[in-house]
Amino acid sequence: MKRVFCPKCDRQIAFDETKYPDGQVLAFVCPQCGAQFKIKLGRKTVRTASGEEKEVKEPDFSCGYISVIENAFAFKQELPLVLGDNVIGRRNKDTDGVDVPILTSDPSMGRKHCVIHVKRDKDGQLIYILRDFPSLTGTFLRNELLGDKEQVRVEDGAVITIGATTFILHTK
Repeated sequence: MKRVFCPKCDRQIAFDETKYPDGQVLAFVCPQCGAQFKIKLGRKTVRTASGEEKEVKEPDFSCGYISVIENAFAFKQELPLVLGDNVIGRRNKDTDGVDVPILTSDPSMGRKHCVIHVKRDKDGQLIYILRDFPSLTGTFLRNELLGDKEQVRVEDGAVITIGATTFILHTK
């Protein structure tokens, strides 16, 4: 299933992209706001509201990624990490400053909830450091609440919970 977002109200619309060939143009009507928009399958650019075309880059998983576990609020998602700070939080159309936006309706997850800092050590290996943003509900590593301003080194397979949503860290 492929998911697209209404450019007007940011509502998620899902459809089965395997039923259509690459290059086909599909038209959608948003069930929430009634906005009409089109997408072209297999395309690497999108048209913005102002009419200009913007290149869409393929996700780069070279610095690792997180897998959001499917739950009552959302579907399984795999979101890439980059070198430096990766601010993780609830995706919102109006939220700026979130590098790893999780698509969810989980009200207990903050828009900016936690940070995973990715850096290289002296041998060139990637190191992952987790900290709370700070958030109202806290950040949990293996069911242990992180303290205020506490920074913890995390490894591949670390289970992290923010709000009612859990994700797993996958290193390079």
